[in-house]
Amino acid sequence: MPHDHHDHDDPHALLPPDPALRVRALETLLARKGLIDPAALDEIIDIYQNRIGPRNGAQVVARAWADPAFREALLQDATPVVADLGFFGRQGEHVVAVENTEEVHNMVVCTLCSCYPWPLLGIPPAWYKSDAYRARAVREPRKVLADFGVALLEQTAVRVWDSSAEVRYLVIPRRPEGTGGMGVDELAKLVTRDSMIGTGLALEPGQ
Repeated sequence: MPHDHHDHDDPHALLPPDPALRVRALETLLARKGLIDPAALDEIIDIYQNRIGPRNGAQVVARAWADPAFREALLQDATPVVADLGFFGRQGEHVVAVENTEEVHNMVVCTLCSCYPWPLLGIPPAWYKSDAYRARAVREPRKVLADFGVALLEQTAVRVWDSSAEVRYLVIPRRPEGTGGMGVDELAKLVTRDSMIGTGLALEPGQ
């Protein structure tokens, strides 16, 4: 095969093998040349990873908790429902919503790469893209959940969904107790990114 050789004169041989290290090396080079501001770049990444994206998904989940008709429509065909809210575009073309219950806990992984509903959850976290998570989530999901601090009842089944370029999943976590009088905006504050992947639970009021 053309790539089955080790030519140390090839400039690619000088690159770090880990993609994250390559990105960091490129960022350092561009910063030294004055082409980017590292602080501004970190801010942009933080906005998409922790603020804009997960906040969108949290609004969807909170509305599903508060509005039974919306919840049913979301579970039936999430793509047009979230598109009507303005959450559509690349990496969000086909979204399927799955709901956690006492009987079933859903968890999402992409075993081939890192397919993820960007319009709803923002940029995928590094652990979601890691080989360890992608392999273990399918093989030993309960142990993975335990690593994230999620302890389920023994009778609760764990269902793992494999995201792909064609289908991306949004987990609707279980609504916490004691939230009956809360509005959508209050409820959204209880929804975490990890709970919408299935590797976490929604926050309790006051948490």
